[in-house]
Amino acid sequence: MRRPTHLPPRFEGAPFSTAEALHAGVTPRRLRSDSLAAPHRGVRVDPERLITTLERCRAYAVIMSPGHVFSGPTAAALYGMPLPLALERDLRLHVTSVDGSRAPRGRGVVGSSTTVAPLLIRVPGLGGARMTSPADTWCALAAALTLDDLVAAGDRLLGLPKPLCAARQIDDAIARHGSRRGARALHDARGWLRADVFSRRETFARLILVRAGMPEPEPNGLIVLRSGRRTRGDLVFRRHRVLVEYEGEHHLFDVDQWATDVARLNDLIDDGWWVIRVTKRMPPSELIARTSRALADRGWVPATK
Repeated sequence: MRRPTHLPPRFEGAPFSTAEALHAGVTPRRLRSDSLAAPHRGVRVDPERLITTLERCRAYAVIMSPGHVFSGPTAAALYGMPLPLALERDLRLHVTSVDGSRAPRGRGVVGSSTTVAPLLIRVPGLGGARMTSPADTWCALAAALTLDDLVAAGDRLLGLPKPLCAARQIDDAIARHGSRRGARALHDARGWLRADVFSRRETFARLILVRAGMPEPEPNGLIVLRSGRRTRGDLVFRRHRVLVEYEGEHHLFDVDQWATDVARLNDLIDDGWWVIRVTKRMPPSELIARTSRALADRGWVPATK
């Protein structure tokens, strides 16, 4: 098989427009080569540079109108907001027109338009391309997510490793959203948002326990052990010295991390903490039963109805 000719250096390793390439002398036949992917009309790129959301956005930015911005699930992925698996696997880009022009169309794009101007920021590493602000992005998700998924995504706004925005910015974005679709879900989810959450699973476990009538735990609360060691617990019931820890499966494949986790949990137990370890396979009924039993043994009295 004949190897494709080399592209001009400025087109190697980065997405480019076919119009610019043709102007530079690249032949139409070369642009149709299997060595190049065509994610959008008028765009070519190395197929291996379309893996991440940022890479896919970089390819679309080549033909992106100045009045169009990345939004919804695409902006959420750029911010690292946790989303349901179906949305994470959807490779289409969500793009919104914010200048009054027609919603963007084309292969690989979910287009929309808005008359309510969201706050915008530049996408790091994408030149002049913009996306909706973290809080406005979260509000746009309300029409597509269940309440618990919306809370999990919203917890990332105030969560670890670093908050994406302040609480007042969330409230301002909800006000901008107004009565549009998802408004009721936003107000319901807002009351459940907490700071210092690190993962989607922590959010779900917290919601299960609080809705079952248990006191609200501190997400990733700081614990200072008698030895002076400082650590954080996923869900900390400080008054009763009960700790719910979510065990991610990735720890099973990291021997050093697993050993560190075991030593940490042993230190917590030695210090009088009741540690409940949770996996994604644990049914909610078991989580509720184990946690309520631990809390009751430490003096918690359920509220009477």
